[in-house]
Amino acid sequence: MTEFTIHDETTAPEASKPLLAKSKAAFGRIPGLHGVMAESPELLEGYQRLHELFQNTSFDKDELTVVWQTINVENECHYCVPAHTGIAKMMKVDDAITTALRTETPLPTPRLEALRTFTLLVVRDRGVVSDADVQAFLEAGFTRKNILEVILGYAQKVMSNYTNHLAKTPVDSVFHSLLWTRGEQVEVA
Repeated sequence: MTEFTIHDETTAPEASKPLLAKSKAAFGRIPGLHGVMAESPELLEGYQRLHELFQNTSFDKDELTVVWQTINVENECHYCVPAHTGIAKMMKVDDAITTALRTETPLPTPRLEALRTFTLLVVRDRGVVSDADVQAFLEAGFTRKNILEVILGYAQKVMSNYTNHLAKTPVDSVFHSLLWTRGEQVEVA
């Protein structure tokens, strides 16, 4: 088995050190995912930039969470589901949304459910979404811009989900109470 180093400011490649400092400033610590990604400064920088770009899309906090967690759950990312549960709490996303995403049960509004459905289609069908499904997404109140923003969110999540799968990144201790296993039906509190 290949072991990945979880870097910090002292062990990271030189080009990753300022990127880890940026992570620490943003989160008050270096997330394990960022420590693993630091092995490749290019990956860490790309991930950080996509994260910033996706947060600046037209999606609100609930919609950002739906896209992130839909992808995390679909990809069964042991690290990102608990991490984004914690992030959703920090963003003051309703726990009912987070629970529905984690348990793959209906979301509180048809609009959020349409976003989850479309995101799943993008992931499962690798972007080859039927015209009828695109039209249903648009009829739910979304735009062509939103279609492209889902792709941006997916690009970010491919970086983190796949890194965590390969590195088996341990879940950060701050998220241990939010651990997740597919199929669990536990409400977030």
